[in-house]
Amino acid sequence: WALHLKNVTVSLGGQYECSFATYPYGTKAAKIQLIVKAEEEQHYVKEVQLNQTLEIPCLEDTTSENLSNYPLKWLVGENGRKEELVTKEPSCPAVYRNSSAMYGQRVLLGLNNALKIFPTEITDDGRVFSCHVVYHPERVQKSSTTVRVFGK
Repeated sequence: WALHLKNVTVSLGGQYECSFATYPYGTKAAKIQLIVKAEEEQHYVKEVQLNQTLEIPCLEDTTSENLSNYPLKWLVGENGRKEELVTKEPSCPAVYRNSSAMYGQRVLLGLNNALKIFPTEITDDGRVFSCHVVYHPERVQKSSTTVRVFGK
């Protein structure tokens, strides 16, 4: 027996009970507590000097789960438009989206799936880099980092 929920929202959270009659033992029941978490996105601001290497961790607060077990992607956004920079599938090499003239040769996926950008340029100032980890098709964890570039 299974209960299938579609279009799950936070309001569907709560205790669910399944009960059915058995012969000759009587009614059997099982309860489960469903907790529906809203999609969370952590946001950070990172400062870097002009022409230095910028390293942005994917999910800064994630220590218990190994990110290499899940698909992830890095995007860069400005003015509401997002462009994919790197995608990574488990047990496969990273795929770089070199269509971006601005980041094509400057990005690298580092340890723990951190995004490395070298050298930083003044045009990176104010850009938002976001990492999306797909734990399940309906469970994506995101972190975004706004970059502030300073001259010397």
